[in-house]
Amino acid sequence: MNKIPPVDLARQYQLISEETGLAVLDVLRSGQYIGGGVVTEFERRFAEYVGVSHCVSCNSGTDALYLALRALGIGNRDEVITSTFTFIATSEAISLVGAKPVFVDIERSTFNLDLESLERALTPQTKAIIVVHLFGQPLNMTRLLDFAQAHGLYVIEDCAQATGATWQSQKVGSIGHIGCFSFFPTKNLGGCGDGGAITTSNTALAESMRMIKEHGSRIRYTHESLGINSRLDSIQAAILQVKLGYLDDWNKAREQIAQRYQELLAPLPYLELPQVIPGGQHVWNQYTILIPELESSPHRDQIRDSLQQQGILSMVYYPIPLHLQPVYQTLGYSKGSFPVSEQICREVLSLPMFPDLTFGEQQRIAYSLKDCLVSP
Repeated sequence: MNKIPPVDLARQYQLISEETGLAVLDVLRSGQYIGGGVVTEFERRFAEYVGVSHCVSCNSGTDALYLALRALGIGNRDEVITSTFTFIATSEAISLVGAKPVFVDIERSTFNLDLESLERALTPQTKAIIVVHLFGQPLNMTRLLDFAQAHGLYVIEDCAQATGATWQSQKVGSIGHIGCFSFFPTKNLGGCGDGGAITTSNTALAESMRMIKEHGSRIRYTHESLGINSRLDSIQAAILQVKLGYLDDWNKAREQIAQRYQELLAPLPYLELPQVIPGGQHVWNQYTILIPELESSPHRDQIRDSLQQQGILSMVYYPIPLHLQPVYQTLGYSKGSFPVSEQICREVLSLPMFPDLTFGEQQRIAYSLKDCLVSP
């Protein structure tokens, strides 16, 4: 029996192998492996795609967040509000600049930050909010911006899983002060290695981030601040440039696959299916269901194990919320601090999701899930 993986990058490569091969060979022949025209052109095209004036490429989504915080002058004794239900890179960047992450709970229906919780998280030290458009679902940015403007806060969009998503027809990464993207291979726009980018229409912020990522230097061997080495290499830029041309079609395919999942799984018991926020366009980096903890239903982990035995590989994003991670125990949070996130961590299951997933494979996943849920 063939396995169905969570994501299949080999299938994607077959579609674009000739184009990416030629693009990589062009870089190799040029001898320009760091920087150069291919990186500049990708930055131009990505900025145009997102709808901003500037794109600053870097070597990861984590560095994108770090550079954004540095450019905004956030550091020691500052606080940044963010979701506790996300990958640690979001809060890690806050900690690495010397600031304090302040966590809030999420909405069960969207997996995104609970806007009603923001007021309670505010202190005089709050300087910014990092909003995560989790699994490809945009947050209600109208309400968030109203709150941020009322309190004089910066807004950083963590778009790592949401490249191409929109809120009220405006692409994420163009709505807050700065957008941060990851090009990790499994993302909607993924490279063949690590990569990231920052987007903004603020020229001063773009220049600051560009300087920080080049060892704090605008002019070679003249260093204005302590920076880091965070560059997107030319081969990754060439590959991403090819893939950018396919991104909208791939996102449409993801949307169709998500709709098929909704139809196939709707009749099954004990499942909560993902919802799409009105006004937003979801790009489905993950299709994540909930298997509620009920006495009458099987446990999430049992279902995951059973699916794996049938050759269907699913993922748990995320098993531990950030406020309960060992590294953050000094912040004073404990079990029960954010009950929605804590419960969801025990109930989430991400099913295979990639643009080339076939209808037959989805049917097999649905039938296997049904067996797990209704078998005695």
